[in-house]
Amino acid sequence: MIYKVFYQEAKDRSPRREQTKALYLEIDSKDELAGRIAARELVETHTAYNIEHIERLSDKHLEYEKESGAFVLTEF
Repeated sequence: MIYKVFYQEAKDRSPRREQTKALYLEIDSKDELAGRIAARELVETHTAYNIEHIERLSDKHLEYEKESGAFVLTEF
């Protein structure tokens, strides 16, 4: 499953919508909740990002992200 993680680069500043960024992770999990937990653990372990939201991408949403040119899988 592919998860989109919305984050701010710094935890010490107030979040601003205009500064929200996203990364994409491929997580092999038994269900969506386990995937979200695994995604959060990966990002928190390897970065100092302030995670705002994590969502699993549906097939249609994934296709849209790929067509938009913003889709690049992040590997840690």
